[in-house]
Amino acid sequence: MLPGAAPMVDNLFLLAVASLGWGLSLATYRLFARSRGWPMGALQADLPFIPVLIGLVGLFSALLFATARGADDGGWVIIVLGLLSAAIWTGFLRVGSQVALFLAPVATFLLLLGWLAVPLGFSERRWATEKPTETLQRRGLLPSESAAPPPSATP
Repeated sequence: MLPGAAPMVDNLFLLAVASLGWGLSLATYRLFARSRGWPMGALQADLPFIPVLIGLVGLFSALLFATARGADDGGWVIIVLGLLSAAIWTGFLRVGSQVALFLAPVATFLLLLGWLAVPLGFSERRWATEKPTETLQRRGLLPSESAAPPPSATP
């Protein structure tokens, strides 16, 4: 990687994949559930426009982010991984109707917060542009790479 260049897989990349996957799953779950006899939650069955609307907002936010990021910085990878995660989430797990109702808005909000902070006049969010391992190291959940290994005990 070039010095000063942003890594392709950063936290915004992961949020975009999650937002696209959960959004697409929410927008299409009712179609699959009705044709295959899968269970649906009350919101999916009674007011289906709400999950579809939440899903479309997440889906289009992630697609706009992937477009703005460009093919060289992982835009196509975001789309492919998002489609794959939606297929797994809906097709294999069949949990798209309920859990994604909570996860998709959170992922979409964090994606928009990290991506649009600077254009809206706020300071850049450090967590948005760093690698996931850097975030975990900064939080103290992973040992730092620069830390020296502990000395070995010699008898």
